[in-house]
Amino acid sequence: MRLQKIAFIASPTAEARAAAATLMRRYDHVTPEEADVVVALGGDGLMLQALHRFMDVGKPIYGMNRGTVGFLMNEYRNDDLLERLEAAHRSVVHPLLMQAVDTEGREHTARAINEVYLLRQTHQTAKLRIAVDGHVRLEELIADGVLCATAAGSTAYNFSVGGPILPLNAKLLALTPISAFRPRRWRGALLPDHARIRVEVLDAPHRPVAAVADHTEFRRVRTVETWLDQATHLVLLHDPGHSLDERILREQFG
Repeated sequence: MRLQKIAFIASPTAEARAAAATLMRRYDHVTPEEADVVVALGGDGLMLQALHRFMDVGKPIYGMNRGTVGFLMNEYRNDDLLERLEAAHRSVVHPLLMQAVDTEGREHTARAINEVYLLRQTHQTAKLRIAVDGHVRLEELIADGVLCATAAGSTAYNFSVGGPILPLNAKLLALTPISAFRPRRWRGALLPDHARIRVEVLDAPHRPVAAVADHTEFRRVRTVETWLDQATHLVLLHDPGHSLDERILREQFG
């Protein structure tokens, strides 16, 4: 992979900005709009921001960890960057597209790389009806909410609420309840990645629910539909032996 023009972006932390300054002194660089590849210095939050920022142009992102967890990032080093970029493996992921309608009838659209979820806004549990491809599969879920995760996002919020980790090439979506009360034994479902999921909020005026696509939130929603946007390609670059596939596999073994 020949990536001639590099841009650097960094999270606002002192550590990330210092790393960016070091790399910018060492390597020729251009603006992100001119670049063949963007090198992101920070944590997973910055990586998600970068993927959203360049979503419509498919610009590859090579992250180096100057944050906390860094699951999506490579190890930080300031040497051999050009060689690492040329040897990097590509992981292509597709975002979820979310369309929501709130209780005032307003329509909202957002994309999510990790997950789309619905979450109660008050002390009262949410009551949700779930349909897949036009067929109602769960007449009433009483829970804190429900979450739909991509394979790339399955190790994040989805896993923390008891959902399965999905291999990147599994072509599946995870539909996972958040603190289910009824039906108590429902643990979620694995759906093909071409499925279209619709969630209707029952008694929306009295049991308000928010819908979230990654970091974009809409409150007091009435209906939410989500599906994988197969036409949008997001490219992450990782060092050999540390691809996103390999990282997800490692997560399954602790």
